[in-house]
Amino acid sequence: MTAKYAINSDLLTNGAVINSGLMNVAFNPWDKLTRVVIFLLFIAALLGVAIWYLPLIQQNERYRKQILRYDARIHKEEETAKQLRSSIEALRRDPKAIERLARETLGYAKPGETVIRFETPSTNALRHF
Repeated sequence: MTAKYAINSDLLTNGAVINSGLMNVAFNPWDKLTRVVIFLLFIAALLGVAIWYLPLIQQNERYRKQILRYDARIHKEEETAKQLRSSIEALRRDPKAIERLARETLGYAKPGETVIRFETPSTNALRHF
């Protein structure tokens, strides 16, 4: 469809005048619809990519949490290993450490000493006074 519109004379910024005349304007709704369809296809493609990669993103998040747990566990085990190394070195070099360990774990005593053991009270027993 073709429509004709009249253009009035307008002043430009430099003071020149545009001559009035007739201009052919063709209105085509398919141009606008094509742009809308292309935009919607672009949005659909973005959503498709997001849905496609969502499981990978979630798996990546799980792996990161698992790595953090493993790092914390490694740090804890390194601290335990450090304490055990220091205990081993103390037992290798210090005879008093060996004596203390034998007294605590095996209940050994020197001749003439009396060993007194304290037991922890059970928490399930009810006492009535």
